[in-house]
Order: sequence, then C-alpha cells, then structure tokens
Amino acid sequence: MKKGIHPAYQQVVFQDSSTGFKFISGSTKTSDETIKMDDGKTYPLIRVEISSDSHPFYTGKQKFNQVDGAVDRFNKKYGLADNK
Repeated sequence: MKKGIHPAYQQVVFQDSSTGFKFISGSTKTSDETIKMDDGKTYPLIRVEISSDSHPFYTGKQKFNQVDGAVDRFNKKYGLADNK
C-alpha cells in the first residue's frame, strides 16, 4: 500500500442513540467526542441511530404492516362489500 494516502484506522466506540448500547470496533471514522470505556482507555465516540441492539431484525420485534392480501387492501380502500 502507498504511504500517506489512506485514512488512519483506529479503535472507536459506536453508541446506539436509542438504547445506549456501546461497542468497540475498528474504523476510519473520526469524532471530536470521546468516551472512557471499562478498560480504562479513551476512544472517539460515534453515535449511530440503529445498531443490532435496536434493529427489529435482530431484536425479533418486527412489525408486519401488510397482513392483508392485495385483494383485501383493494376492497378496504374502495369500500367494496364482500359478495359471497
């Protein structure tokens, strides 16, 4: 690799804004905010909106908005009665 053209790779802390969950990972992102972790070291802090701690796929709290089929949604939208 050429020297001087790649961003600095360092350990940073990512914090989920909605749950407060924190984890350390390597990244080239930088931040002016820092946080002191349990290991006694200070790391740059990157705030994220969604992590594995809050994402519905990982938590199992997935919401299914389209329970009805296409025909049921059409009938509901246009007010057609069931003619059975």
